[in-house]
Amino acid sequence: MYIIKLDAIDSTNSYLRAMTSIKPPKDFTVVVTEHQTDGRGQMGTNWQTEKGKNLTASVFKKLNGFKVECQFYISMVVSLSICKALKQFQIPNLHIKWPNDILSADRKLCGILIENVIKHNQFQGSILGFGLNVNQKQFDELPQASSMSLLTGRIYDRDEVLSNILEQLQLYFRLLDSQEYDNIKSEYEALLFRKGKPSTFRTRDNETFTGLIKGVTDIGKLKVWTEDDIIKKFDLKEVTLLY
Repeated sequence: MYIIKLDAIDSTNSYLRAMTSIKPPKDFTVVVTEHQTDGRGQMGTNWQTEKGKNLTASVFKKLNGFKVECQFYISMVVSLSICKALKQFQIPNLHIKWPNDILSADRKLCGILIENVIKHNQFQGSILGFGLNVNQKQFDELPQASSMSLLTGRIYDRDEVLSNILEQLQLYFRLLDSQEYDNIKSEYEALLFRKGKPSTFRTRDNETFTGLIKGVTDIGKLKVWTEDDIIKKFDLKEVTLLY
């Protein structure tokens, strides 16, 4: 494992992507920074972080020959790896808000951004970016955010947290290499936020509806049992689960 530590950078994902454009990095090359000035989240959102308090990192995972149609399993594996690592630090009530936000109860702890490297319709690898709130205590204009420290009252060693996450990533990617798809999906669905509970969703046309989350498809669409008694499938651009 090769770890690159930086004081400040715009985005750890962008740094790894630039490396990849020249030559694919070694498997499990890690970029971690004290301060990320232009962190990105899902759907072009920004990830806000206080310098020196949190964990912002990206990992390059080689995936030669991986099936393009199975790429959502990468998201599942990263989500599960972070949840398992956080559980070891006694973080309570862990859930995954579809597709891959990590929550404690209904407070967001971690955002994940995965950028796959695909050339000529062949998988080369994946850049696994994550921003985890570790020791930050204040989140301006982010009422749903929290941190490990806020939840437990402890101050955490970020290097230790990173080490645990990387260890879990290695374990879960071994499961993926062994094509343990059913086990990975079952474990992911068991942690889905609000699974089986009446929930409110907003469409891209800004309309709302209620339904029950039943799970996900192999390609990552959310399965929702709607009021008209049918299960509909939505991708990330089609629907947002509201808190």
